[in-house]
Order: sequence, then structure tokens, then C-alpha cells
Amino acid sequence: MNTQFWIVQAFNGVSYGALLFLVGSGLSLIFGVMRIVNLSHGAYFLWGGYIALSVIHMTGSWALSLPIAALAVALIGIAMERLFLRSEGFEFLRTAVIALGLGVLVSLAVARWGQFMGDGWSQLIIVAAIATVGFYFLLNRISIVPIETDVLRQVLLTVGFAFLFQQAALDIWGGNNMDINPPTELTQSIVVGGVYLPLYRVFMIAMAFAIGIVLWLVMEKTRMGAAVRATVDDAQMARGVGIDTTRVSMFIFALGAFLAALGGVIGGAFLGIYPGLDFEILPLAFAVVIIGGMGSLGGAAIGALAVGLADNFGKALFPEVSYFTLYAPMVLILAVKPTGLFGRE
Repeated sequence: MNTQFWIVQAFNGVSYGALLFLVGSGLSLIFGVMRIVNLSHGAYFLWGGYIALSVIHMTGSWALSLPIAALAVALIGIAMERLFLRSEGFEFLRTAVIALGLGVLVSLAVARWGQFMGDGWSQLIIVAAIATVGFYFLLNRISIVPIETDVLRQVLLTVGFAFLFQQAALDIWGGNNMDINPPTELTQSIVVGGVYLPLYRVFMIAMAFAIGIVLWLVMEKTRMGAAVRATVDDAQMARGVGIDTTRVSMFIFALGAFLAALGGVIGGAFLGIYPGLDFEILPLAFAVVIIGGMGSLGGAAIGALAVGLADNFGKALFPEVSYFTLYAPMVLILAVKPTGLFGRE
């Protein structure tokens, strides 16, 4: 193990940490503002990669896939947050979506078990429409307690969405492993002090650094950033001084989904895109948040760097106990400082 080995491993750890920062920073802000443990966050990473593959297939442009995939997943995040997590003012639409889903399930069940329907789609649509209307009126007569008052229901809902997104991705894109091919210019290597460093990993570090700077400027120097920080510190007090915490929550949830999807596009070039990737990246994102502290961008950056280095050096030096080297620092920090390194009480 010469000096070159340590340099290469450290570089790989930092670049992997840069990717984890994109995923973990959004997750940290979502919990800090909304107090929601979003277990579907890994699905945004997975869907970002899959949507990017579709964009590349249609347009041939990798650069175009970055904003399109990120914005598409951000819209999915907004719909999920507005309709199911913070549905004030959208109760009728939420009820309609749930009723439609139940209606489709009923029609599929009837099609499977009822031989009289044949193969026509018209019968399925009629059954689904009738069932949807019935469920809609039934659900309107049921008093539903707002989900933001129940943490357990929030967690269960996000778990359900995680499985829903995973199955939808499997149905749409199949179960084969796929790779995102970046431009040829980024597949080269550069030589620094006699050490060959992949240019794509340099790009990952630069991208994460640039996004981190932009996020810091937004959070520290803008009015929206001040509203976000006030909501993280005390949401009730923020509402008392006139801050629209509902709009802040929507902005942060969309931002978290955007960053996770962007990470999926960038990470798909060397991790690949495959079913189950969402549940592989999610524990690492939570490790980043736990180490750095909820709601802290600086904490997310430090946590991502720590997790990236621990994961890379653990696999290189102690492959048999690599999970221990990754999660042991997290357990130690939790024991000493339960709120994380930069988390607020």
C-alpha cells in the first residue's frame, strides 16, 4: 500500500461523498422543515436515473437528461407532498386519486375473476368508472385525520410510495441492469502527480461543490432561505410571524426530490441503474443525515464526506467488516450527540 493507493482511495471516497451529498442534503432539509422521515427518497434517485435513460434514448443528449429528469421527479415530489402529505385545500383531489386507484384495482380484480368480461377494454373502463365514483362518495363521508398529525402514518405512507415507485419502475423499464453513458469527454482520465484520476469523478465533485454553494447562497442570502431556516428552527413561531410554511414545505420537498434525481442521473454512470438501487442508496443517505444533523446543509456535506470515505476505505481495507466501518461512526455520533454534528436541538 503505497502513497498512490491512499490518494486514489481518498479521491474515490470524496467523489462518492459528493454523490451522497446530493441525496442526503435534500433528505436532511425535508426532515428539518417538515419533520417527515421520507422513506421514498431513494425512489427519487432511482427514477432520476431511469428518466434520464429515457431522455437519452429519445434525444441522444446526456446533458439534456440532467435537468429534465430532475425537474420531472421534482414534479412527482410536489404531487406527492401536496396530495398526500400536506393536502390542505386539495382534499377533493386526493380523494379522487385514491378513489381512482381503488376503482382500477376493482376493475382488474373483476377482469381476472369474472369470465363474462372478455378481453375488451371498454368493460374495464366502465367498471373502473363506476367503482371510482362509488369509492369517491364513500371516502367523502369518512372523516380522515390529517396525516401531518401522525408521524407513524407519514412513515408508513412514504414506505408505501417507495414500493409503489419501485414496482412502477420495474413495470416501465424492466428488471435489467442499465448504465448511463456520459459524454466521451468525461470518460477520460487526468494525471495529477503521476496518479490517474477519472475525469467523471472530478466532475461529480465539482458539481456537488457548485450545488452546495448555490444552496448555501439561497439559504443564507435570500428571503426564501430565511423562511426555510425559520421553519426549521420553529415552524409554529414562523407561522405566527406570517411565514407561509405550507409554501416552504412544498419548495423544500420539490428541492429534495430534484437533488435526489440529479444524483440518480450522475450516479448512474458508475453505479448503474437497476431495481433495488433505491433501497441500497437510502441507508447511506440516512447515515449522512444522522451524522451531519437534520436540517443542516453544512452537516450534510460533512456527513456525506465522512460516509463516502468510510465506505470506500472500509471496502478497500476491511472488506469483511465494511458495513461496520461505515455505520460504527454513525452509532458513535448518535451516542455522543443524538442530534448529529450540526443538528439543532
